[in-house]
Amino acid sequence: MKVIKIGGGCLKDGPAAKKIIDLIAKRGQGDIFVLSAFYGVTNILIAGIQKALGNEDDIPSIITRLKTMHNTIIKSLIDDGNKRKQLSRDLFTIFQKLERYYYGISFTREATPRMKDMIATFGERISAVILAKSLASMGKQSCCLLPEDAGIISNGKFMDASAIMTKTSKNLTAAIGSVMTPRMIVFIPGFYGVSESGDITTFGRGGSDYSAAVVAASINADVLEIWKDTQGFMTADPDNIPHCKLIPELTYEEAAELSYTGAGILHPRTVEPVKRAGIGIAIKNTYQPDAPGSLITKNANTARKIVKSVSYTTDISVLKIYATGIGARFGILSLITENLASSAINIKSVVTSQTCISLLLSRSDIEKGHKSIKKIRPVPFRKSSIVTNVALVSIVGEGLQNNRGVAAKCFTAVSDANVNIEMISFGTSNAALYFLVHEDKLDITINALHNIFFD
Repeated sequence: MKVIKIGGGCLKDGPAAKKIIDLIAKRGQGDIFVLSAFYGVTNILIAGIQKALGNEDDIPSIITRLKTMHNTIIKSLIDDGNKRKQLSRDLFTIFQKLERYYYGISFTREATPRMKDMIATFGERISAVILAKSLASMGKQSCCLLPEDAGIISNGKFMDASAIMTKTSKNLTAAIGSVMTPRMIVFIPGFYGVSESGDITTFGRGGSDYSAAVVAASINADVLEIWKDTQGFMTADPDNIPHCKLIPELTYEEAAELSYTGAGILHPRTVEPVKRAGIGIAIKNTYQPDAPGSLITKNANTARKIVKSVSYTTDISVLKIYATGIGARFGILSLITENLASSAINIKSVVTSQTCISLLLSRSDIEKGHKSIKKIRPVPFRKSSIVTNVALVSIVGEGLQNNRGVAAKCFTAVSDANVNIEMISFGTSNAALYFLVHEDKLDITINALHNIFFD
């Protein structure tokens, strides 16, 4: 039995959804599909929270926009007018419930984390119902299992939950066993689970990949397939290096590192559940379903030159905190990180010296983080500053740390391209080397590295 994740990029409009439905009808019998919302829907749902807080008169237009988007997609999926009307009636109660939540927010003038999570999950709920009903209209056996009914149990942390695997596995095995047949196609909305106290909690933006991994690990699936509109993991971003090549095999660690640095193929947390269960991840292209794609396993082949990909992210900034002997002062790092955590700011990485702590944060968090640490009393540092015009570059390959000459080759190539390196992190992972460069030197850096390792 396969677990297959379908993302919003494959569900961007009616024709794209029709292609996916036809593919599922042809290949999906006896498998489980974990779905994202249709493209753009989650953004509308979240933006609607702020609109509802501002003016309740905006709520009807939010609901109308969502209904129109989904009805347009339904027209591409179901030819029979009567069946389309029946599906619209089935969705009516879902939209009605969503509308009540928006009015509740407007009335109370408060959007709690609990309410934000509840609203954010409606896109996945709707897409799962639509695809299940569309397949049924084609004469296929299909059903929709909501995470709260299937028993995907979370730790209860709003907007960044994790699954409790032992309980989830027991529940899911029973739920799937009660509905699955060789001809059945099961849909499960991704992105969220339910706490032991009954609260809907999301796994964070992009968390449907993680949902699919949880389902796959819980039922001990044969494989977790991720259906994308791309070939798979590449030796570089095709936008930077059009002649980059497909990576046929990766280890779990390589895939996790590439996901962290912006490859965009997987959510960074996806690897965690399936790695523990020893289940492979296959990246498949919906436009070329028989193409090999990329396979992620424990024992993937090592590249001849060790390095498998050059990756980067521009969603990075640096918060620098200066103090004499800062690297040897007891508790100062925990004081700063706890302060940022209390402000709901994620720290991507930390690099320390005797005079400076450098914290790597998302660009959207840097100003908030800087203001937050300035409120610490008594002030534990001499000064602080931020750096925003940088990009994080990485070379990824299992065994980098133990392979002599790779780092030297990397930095020689960058130096020969007349690029100055701002910061280096090497040795924290056996599969990646990270460094910062000025953003305006990013393209030169990526090209220099790809040339030296692949061309």
